[in-house]
Amino acid sequence: MKNLKKLVLLHSNDMHGDFLAEKIDEKLVGGVSLLSGYVSRVRQEEPNTLYCIAGDMFRGSVIDSEFQGMSTIEIMNMISPDIVTLGNHETDYGVAHLLFLEKCAKFPIVNANLYISTNHAHLFRPYKILEIDGMKILFIGILTKEVMAQTKNDGMIGTFVSVEDAAKEVERICNAHNAIDIDFTVLLTHIGFEEDKKLAAAIDPACGVDVIIGGHSHTFIDEPAQVNGILIVQAGTGTDQIGRFDLMVDTDNNCVDSWKWQAIPINEETCPYDRDLEKLITIYKSKTDEKYGRVLTRFKRRLEHEERERETELGSVFADAMKDSLGVDVFLLGSGSIRSDWMGPIVMLGSLVEAFPYDDAAYMIKVTGKQLKAMLRHMLRDEVWEGVHCEFYQLSRGLHVVYDGTLHDFREFQFEGADVPDEQLFTVGLQNFHFKNFKDIFHIDPEEISANMKPRVIATSCRGVLEEYLSEHQHLDHQVGDRLTILNCKRLSKYLRNR
Repeated sequence: MKNLKKLVLLHSNDMHGDFLAEKIDEKLVGGVSLLSGYVSRVRQEEPNTLYCIAGDMFRGSVIDSEFQGMSTIEIMNMISPDIVTLGNHETDYGVAHLLFLEKCAKFPIVNANLYISTNHAHLFRPYKILEIDGMKILFIGILTKEVMAQTKNDGMIGTFVSVEDAAKEVERICNAHNAIDIDFTVLLTHIGFEEDKKLAAAIDPACGVDVIIGGHSHTFIDEPAQVNGILIVQAGTGTDQIGRFDLMVDTDNNCVDSWKWQAIPINEETCPYDRDLEKLITIYKSKTDEKYGRVLTRFKRRLEHEERERETELGSVFADAMKDSLGVDVFLLGSGSIRSDWMGPIVMLGSLVEAFPYDDAAYMIKVTGKQLKAMLRHMLRDEVWEGVHCEFYQLSRGLHVVYDGTLHDFREFQFEGADVPDEQLFTVGLQNFHFKNFKDIFHIDPEEISANMKPRVIATSCRGVLEEYLSEHQHLDHQVGDRLTILNCKRLSKYLRNR
């Protein structure tokens, strides 16, 4: 007779400071007060419950930005997750600051592959074994180099190069604990849903990995993927829903006997309210409202940014603001640096901070027409439509590009109504992150670009530029379709956005 025990795994990812509930159809939806209420209720109903977070607790909220993650840690301490792994945005305030925040956290943070490059010492504990009802559950945290571009600004920090390297590290940790009776093994990852599938396929089944709980690609699913015997899940983004696994664990054979997974909506009809947590959020909100409650501008209408891998209304307005303010021919604005799905028509300073939390510098480079085409051709490569995380850009006014995925090339490439010859020179503006990671993002050696003109800083605060521009311009608007048209490229999922 099998020795079966029930285990409930609740999981979130990519919460991005989504602390406050919204009123939708006269019903409160999302927010950490309702989320906390649901987690607490399940813990009371099901004693064998663990709540996991698969990265990116930070960014996307004026409350998080104003207090540089400290508010997020205090709020998460009240929800009290059992285990958390890092996402790429956990390093946005700097690795040293992240280590400080980790000391303030009253929950364990696991990451197996961030290390100091000189001596390979881990920055965080690689794994954690949690015991519940006699079961030993091994959690391992995984990131890969592809989603950790922010750390390239810090030469002392290293990470894994590939999914294959990550698989080897998982196998090493699992093998090291074979002598311990591990009943269940969970990978907490932040590498994207498609990369999770590759990771599962690369892991030796003998390691006994049962589940991958992932993040980064903001993927909403109807049911888990299953690769190499490993169940793979993700819970979209924000706090409007939470993932729930109800598992029966065979503790004799250390494997899943049966399971049920569902996405639970977080709203006032399905979740009780955590009023103590709401009091804490109200304190933070009152402080940010006082500072960020002033009106910057009014758009003609609400402007959208629902999908990052296409031209968007809000993205185009922001790119134009940077181009006009900084006097470059072209500004390529990182689509993923816009963290809101929409803005307006009334635009408050707080709305701008939430939508554009990255207050970094802007660089000017000079490129030839041939180089500019190569940059955008690489941006539009097949990987973008296959669910792999790639940088994408909002184009400023003047560019008119038609790309054909079948040809893997442009049908039209014009600037200010004229075809672009290979030898024509352009000044191009880029945000600091994209300039610093130029080779990886555009697949061009930076020295080729520097040969045209030495790059230089043209603004120390991109958000400051946007704030000033919006204050000076009223009734902004944009209709999509005149800058970037993409033909014969079918996206893997409409839900992969704002990663």
